[in-house]
Amino acid sequence: MRRMWLGLTAVVGLAVVSTGCGGPTPEDAEARLAVLEAEGKQMDQALDAVEDRLMGSQGRLAMWSELGRRHQEVSVVQCKVADAHLAAIMKHYDKQDQKARTVKQRNSMASVDTSVLTSGKAPAQQGRP
Repeated sequence: MRRMWLGLTAVVGLAVVSTGCGGPTPEDAEARLAVLEAEGKQMDQALDAVEDRLMGSQGRLAMWSELGRRHQEVSVVQCKVADAHLAAIMKHYDKQDQKARTVKQRNSMASVDTSVLTSGKAPAQQGRP
């Protein structure tokens, strides 16, 4: 069993060396690695910026949704108050209208000609014999 593992390890080691994976790295490999790392950092920064924008948009969306909900609640309250206020105004105008009719009726009764008697007799004319 041990021989089998030893043989397998030797075969894998030869395969790695023969494909170039285990050998010395080319001269420009370090430069390419540095470029790839710089690109990776740039991509991370770009993704962070996109994430910040998305989070900001989600925050604004949540804020506008909350404002819309509050506006609806306030509108309902305002409508109830306005209805009650308008009903009170109409009641006040009706009361004032009734007062005006009462005053007008009193004034018209007070302005009845004093020469008309309720007894049915004609008033005596003064100054003529």
